[in-house]
Amino acid sequence: MARAAYIHWLAITLLLGMTCARAEQVLIAAEDDWAPYCALDKQSGQPQGLAPELVKAAFAAEGVDVEFRTIPFARCMYEARSDKVLGCFDATITEENRYQYFWHETPMFEEDLAIFALAHEPRRDLKLTSLEQKTVGITLGYTYPTDFMENPRITRFQAKSDAQIIEMLVRGRVDYILMNEMPGYLKIQQKQLSGKVVKVGKISTDGFWLAFSRAHPQGEAMAKRFEEGLQKIRNNGTYEALVRAFEARLGLH
Repeated sequence: MARAAYIHWLAITLLLGMTCARAEQVLIAAEDDWAPYCALDKQSGQPQGLAPELVKAAFAAEGVDVEFRTIPFARCMYEARSDKVLGCFDATITEENRYQYFWHETPMFEEDLAIFALAHEPRRDLKLTSLEQKTVGITLGYTYPTDFMENPRITRFQAKSDAQIIEMLVRGRVDYILMNEMPGYLKIQQKQLSGKVVKVGKISTDGFWLAFSRAHPQGEAMAKRFEEGLQKIRNNGTYEALVRAFEARLGLH
């Protein structure tokens, strides 16, 4: 197993290192506060997590070098509507943003949009309709399913971060909060609330994409090339190796 893992990582290192002086370069915006998928490493100033690794590997397979700009998610998506950056990740596709960006065909990965509550909530199988006539905390600037956002029977309260909506829940200001499952659990652990704030259901399982700018002259073409690169790393074992290494870092193996 150790030798196989070494070979996988050697292949990845060689792939990501193939950025010679003639390689194309693109500027991509990355969100800064969505661990473990993408968060700012304050020491290096670079994004860390599975998502930037996948973005670099997919583009490297196409001979494209990536420079990252790591910024808050709302600003990330805003800049990807201009020509300042080629795109932004990690984005979900909604009815609102579907025609605001170019999208590659296959999501980079999937993650549950979970419902969290205080541990005294008796049910563990809540769904969208369970939130009707309830108050729900969500994070400003994040994208949520259209049927949730447009349901008039759900009262939504926004805060600036996942950490703040957890505080809203603990203080009794909302009945439930929505967070993606793995990032949500990490935030709960960081706030030492494990066992006190728990998952009680889910809204959906969402794909996450790199949203490409419609204002950028390379936006549409690069979305297609990124999809081609993504398929290459899925087929040659790089994608699986990156995911397994990511899961190992989280103690999932």
